[in-house]
Amino acid sequence: MLLPQRLHAVIHLQCSKRPAGAGQWRMTRNTLVSTESTRRPKATPAALVTLATALALAGCAAPANGSGPAQASNRAPAPAPATAATPAAAVPSPPQPGASPLAPTAAQAAALAKGSDADHIAGFAVWNSAFQSQALQAGIRPDTVRNVLATAQWQPRVVELDRAQPEFTRTPWAYLDSAVSPQRVAQGQAKLAEHSAALQSASARYGVPATVITAIWGMESNYGSNFGTFRTVDALATLAFEGRRRAWAQNELLAALRIIDQGDIAADRMIGSWAGAMGHTQFLPSVFLRHAVDADGDGHRDIWGSAPDVAASTAAFLVGEGWRRGESWGTEVQLPAGFDHARTELSVRQSAVQWAAEGVQTMDGRPLPALEAASILAPAGARGPAFLVGHNFRTLLRYNNAVTYALGVAQLSQQIDGGAPIIAAWPRDLPALSRDEVLALQVALNERGFDTGTPDGVLGPATRAGLRRYQQSEGLVADGYATADLLARLRGAATPAAPGTAPTAAPAR
Repeated sequence: MLLPQRLHAVIHLQCSKRPAGAGQWRMTRNTLVSTESTRRPKATPAALVTLATALALAGCAAPANGSGPAQASNRAPAPAPATAATPAAAVPSPPQPGASPLAPTAAQAAALAKGSDADHIAGFAVWNSAFQSQALQAGIRPDTVRNVLATAQWQPRVVELDRAQPEFTRTPWAYLDSAVSPQRVAQGQAKLAEHSAALQSASARYGVPATVITAIWGMESNYGSNFGTFRTVDALATLAFEGRRRAWAQNELLAALRIIDQGDIAADRMIGSWAGAMGHTQFLPSVFLRHAVDADGDGHRDIWGSAPDVAASTAAFLVGEGWRRGESWGTEVQLPAGFDHARTELSVRQSAVQWAAEGVQTMDGRPLPALEAASILAPAGARGPAFLVGHNFRTLLRYNNAVTYALGVAQLSQQIDGGAPIIAAWPRDLPALSRDEVLALQVALNERGFDTGTPDGVLGPATRAGLRRYQQSEGLVADGYATADLLARLRGAATPAAPGTAPTAAPAR
């Protein structure tokens, strides 16, 4: 999914809870067909009354024809077909140059966020009316504003998912066990065979291996079995009104409306995740506008129902972000005894020839792949596997900026192609830290002068850097991998150091 890194863990966690078979898509020749219908919440008379009251309290006029955007119930939301019986609001005139469009203030939005479902619906209606003017000014056709934007519905479940935080961090091996499971590898091989013409055509055109395209498809939507059930316009409108990422969501909403304007997809078929990512390989609308491809020549860029368009669009995105034809993503490697794990970061780069001169080897003794500006990564620290990664691995991060995601795509692609799985053992005895424990670790490091930035309970580069500096100060292996033993040590508890964090050099692997 083409989203900021911190959203990925939340989205992956929520997707993993989706019932088997939900949102399934099947293939009819070159067309991917949904087997799931979509529904919309019904309007409630009480909500309409509350809307009128809220509009009056906010000092805002109701739409000219007396009908506001469709109301939502407090049930868990689901996307709706275009035939939903919801009245269209009158489209306001574009604001005059220099005019400020009507919208709730930050204080009003915050108050609405704490209110009842009826309050949310009323506030959403006020915001929607104002945003219709902005959409017109941005060049969206009046028909699209009237029939699509004006009928968008507040989706409380979107807000719940946006604000959700997983209780525990996820270890690299737990993530990859799921992302690159034997079942997903087997499914990927079957999908590669089933859609060989579309995938091989995209590969020949763009220079991205068909296995990589297939792996992204598997990672993003489990080969089309789960790419979400939210109407994209509803989801993005909800996020734009809710306000935590208002500017981003408004831009993506305008992009979604432009896609509908251009005739690539009907509004009722524009289905995706709660975060606005769409179709089989989860493009955000802005990414769709830049990279989607009409590969089957039907005049529409269809990443929901056309296998050729899905494959070509995915490859086109990677090429647009710098994918190099014929270059490997990297390989699993064995590190020499005494290797400095403080160097296992993407920011540390040198050629594969230089890494080989330091004693870095492939697991099977073959030469390292010819990579310039290559990095060594050890996602689980000194006790886990290590990987030499190059430019194309960093390009995969443009799809989702998480090392475990890019490694998942790389490994899934490799195994779909018949390659070996990861050979070195993961330190499965190390428990995952909770967000509270990560937060405590960050606070403790900051208090001792090892800056990790503002504590947020999220393990990132700043936390790893601070942790490495602490490990170096204590004579420990500076791998930057957060463990319960390191947290206990920082807290002053007299617990023994975990294997791999003793004040000795890292063992040869």
